[in-house]
Amino acid sequence: MNTPPVPEPVARALSHYPAPVGARLLEIRALIFAVAAQTEGVGLLTETLKWGEPAYLTEASRSGTTIRLGVTKSAPDAGAVLLNCKTSLIDTFRASFAGVFVFEGDRAIIVPMTAPLPQAPLALCLRAALTYHRKTGRSSS
Repeated sequence: MNTPPVPEPVARALSHYPAPVGARLLEIRALIFAVAAQTEGVGLLTETLKWGEPAYLTEASRSGTTIRLGVTKSAPDAGAVLLNCKTSLIDTFRASFAGVFVFEGDRAIIVPMTAPLPQAPLALCLRAALTYHRKTGRSSS
């Protein structure tokens, strides 16, 4: 699948990060769209800004929780995938991928900057977020 062009507001938000972080976040963005396209029932994503950060919503299907991209206080020089802290996703990912990612609290996956993007484990995490409401029966994001 071809990744859609980056909307101007999202491009502006990404430009505020150091270049290596912005580049890593763009890699993660491409993976979000690829995983969504490959996952039955997710449908089209809405790309917008939430709290000034790029955000990816499953508004059409309502299958998942919102995924945001940014940085965290504990790792301002690394990319992060931010999820709703009221989900159980980070605890699940921590149990499965503690050797791959660092986690901040119950809301963030810190993505390593010094190695290639760990696509396979990150894709599993993204798929779980994009289908979270299908598995739980919840409808809020």
